[in-house]
Amino acid sequence: MSNPANKFSVRAARPQTIAGVMGGFMRMFGRRASDTDLTNRWDEIMGADIATVARLAGLRRAGDNQFNVAVRAANPAFALQLSYQTDEIRRRINTYFGYDAVAKITIRK
Repeated sequence: MSNPANKFSVRAARPQTIAGVMGGFMRMFGRRASDTDLTNRWDEIMGADIATVARLAGLRRAGDNQFNVAVRAANPAFALQLSYQTDEIRRRINTYFGYDAVAKITIRK
């Protein structure tokens, strides 16, 4: 007998980190798990307008449950455009987590 396909029986092609698995598990219940969840869902959180020109380059805990976010421009020409959009990037991340999660945003070329 085989089990019907459901979202609990899907297997990953390669081993995953516990944080990554927990992020997917928490997503099923509508909760935000961690910075790994932010990394995995970057395109969805930022939307097409920002995700096409920016990639998440790094996250560092800043204390008090906040993060320093480093964003890398797709090419150097977009770095200036992203510097003007830091408030929007901060707003989208904070909206995603549901609290003031971003302490600082750095744009890398």
